[in-house]
Amino acid sequence: MRLLLGFMWLLHWLPLPVLGRFGTAVGSLLFLIMKPRRDITLVNLRLCLPELSEAERTALARRHFQAYSRSVFERSILWWASEARLQRLIKVVSFDGAHPESAGIPVAAMTQQPTILLCPHFVCLDVAGAAIAMQASASSMYVQQKNAVFDKVLRDGRARFKPVRLFTRLDGIKPILRALKEKLPYFMLPDMDFGEKDAEFVPFFGVPAATLSATARIAAATGAQVMPVICTFLPDYQGWQVKFYAPWDNYPGPDMVEATRRMNAFIEARVREAPAEYFWTHKRFKTRPNGEPSFYGKAR
Repeated sequence: MRLLLGFMWLLHWLPLPVLGRFGTAVGSLLFLIMKPRRDITLVNLRLCLPELSEAERTALARRHFQAYSRSVFERSILWWASEARLQRLIKVVSFDGAHPESAGIPVAAMTQQPTILLCPHFVCLDVAGAAIAMQASASSMYVQQKNAVFDKVLRDGRARFKPVRLFTRLDGIKPILRALKEKLPYFMLPDMDFGEKDAEFVPFFGVPAATLSATARIAAATGAQVMPVICTFLPDYQGWQVKFYAPWDNYPGPDMVEATRRMNAFIEARVREAPAEYFWTHKRFKTRPNGEPSFYGKAR
């Protein structure tokens, strides 16, 4: 692990177009050799994008592997590059519609009242965290890594600008509620299948998907606004775009299921805008209602 992290540290010195193309090339190789993950990706794409031909879905799956691999190697820039370099590479678009260079992070809008930053699983989502961390403190859920050295690099990388609070699933919901009460923005990543507990089966690309209702429930309990933020690649390996959307009106409302359905519909619309950059290798439809058979068979 130390050798791998040392290699990653060396990579952050490369120009982004070089590093990005290296990551893309590795992703092309991984697409060929990681058959179980390739199979999961293709199952997801068949379920979500049936209007595409099998050849088109295969090409999209390959582009996803390239994008995901690229994002992993580019993470070295987030962990170790200078703040000035990150500022040059990250273009922010805010919901006021201003020009990217003048919009900036909407710090006031997300710190004057409790704010949930809805950040779906696009491959560049860590860039959004870095963009905010350079200007404001925030909090988020964190999966502790088994390797202590790697765990420290991840935590240090996320906390090297403004202070952050990182919670684990074992911490429960109380630390999140306290952070929101203190008007510390909370990154919410609710679009993965964590099983039936605290989840509702609502459509995602027309397929019932076990979806955490926590976004709606926490917003209702704290009065927090929900402000989506989506990060995608800029063209030609020039960096990343972080886009902040206007906080949702009248959210969550009285119906938590309908609020969760609304959230999935928003995420689906954003996925259609950059389909190769969504996290398709996850078994998004693993949990099935009423004992329905698995879509994934023996795929790991």
